[in-house]
Amino acid sequence: MKIRRAEEKDIPRIDELLNQVLEIHAEIRPDIFISGTRKYTDDELKKILNDEKTPVFAAVDENDVLKGYAFCVMEDTSGSNNLVPQKSLYIDDLCVDEKARGMHVGRILYDYVINYAKDEGCACVTLNVWEGNDSARAFYDKMGFTVRKTVMEKKL
Repeated sequence: MKIRRAEEKDIPRIDELLNQVLEIHAEIRPDIFISGTRKYTDDELKKILNDEKTPVFAAVDENDVLKGYAFCVMEDTSGSNNLVPQKSLYIDDLCVDEKARGMHVGRILYDYVINYAKDEGCACVTLNVWEGNDSARAFYDKMGFTVRKTVMEKKL
């Protein structure tokens, strides 16, 4: 498995994996996520892929077929009035193709993201996990993530 920056040629596979993630979330929270929809249009993906502040890392096999990705966002609080100035890397979305799960693709992507963040001088890596996505939560717990803040809701 090799990690590289995702490219526009990867958009069809990225769309497939984005759909896999969306369907997991739609099953868990159909009151929030709409099954069969898309998180990004292809034009939005092109913009993300070409923006240095939103690196997308692709895990590809020996045939350069995308098996997983990590959408990231570089964050910087140096312009804030009340937050300590620091850079952090936010993992907006990390997905491993359901056919490649159990092959350590997630771990390889995770290690790459952590090393990238260190090389960029980040103080931490952050992400959100939806309640009910127990396998994702277990993976991030195993990787050493801890709760930074909790978002709560009161359904009406």
